Amino acid sequence: MAFPTRRGLLTWLTLATLALSGTTWGAPFVPESFAVPASAEGEGFRLVPLGPAVTEIDYRAYMSSIEHLQTTFTHSTRWPNKDLGLAEAATDMAQEAARFESRRAFAYAVLTPDGQRERGCIYIRPSLKVGFDAVVRLWVTEAEYAAGFDSALERWTRTWVRDQWPFDPQRVAWPDRGLPWSTWQALEEKP
Repeated sequence: MAFPTRRGLLTWLTLATLALSGTTWGAPFVPESFAVPASAEGEGFRLVPLGPAVTEIDYRAYMSSIEHLQTTFTHSTRWPNKDLGLAEAATDMAQEAARFESRRAFAYAVLTPDGQRERGCIYIRPSLKVGFDAVVRLWVTEAEYAAGFDSALERWTRTWVRDQWPFDPQRVAWPDRGLPWSTWQALEEKP
C-alpha cells in the first residue's frame, strides 16, 4: 500500500488503528460547546487551519525539509518523500479540512505574519493510547529548526493548549517532546 498523502504514515496508521479497534472518526473530539480556535497568533507567526487555501505553501514547506522531517517528526522515510506531488498534497489538505470542520482532529499551518511562508504545523488529535485524551505533535522546517523556532513554538503551543483547549493537561501527550518516541509507541492502545 502506498502512503501518498502529506501526513502519509501518521494519517494511515491513525485511521488503520481506529478501523481495527472499532473506533471511528464519527464522534467529535471536543465538546460541541467548545469554540475551536479558527486562528491564533504568536510572536512572529499566526495559525490557520490546514486546508485547500494553504496547500501550496504547506507543500513547499515540507518539501524543503524532507530528511529533517523524516527524522524529527514522522520517524519514517514514507513522509515526506521526493515523489509526493501537489495533487496528493491537495487531497490531504481536503482531508485535514474535513476533519477540522467535523471537530474530529485539528491541524494548523504555522505561517509568517504576512501568510506568505509556512514555518511549520501543529496537530491536535485524539489519543489512541491509554492514559491520554489528546496528542499534540508539531514540526518546523529545517531552516526554522536551525534558527531555534522549534523550541519557541513548542513553548507557545504548550501554553496555548493548556489555556485555550478543553483538555486536562495531564492527559495530553507530547511525543518526542518530553515523552520519548519509543515510549509513546510502546504504550498500550485504547480498546
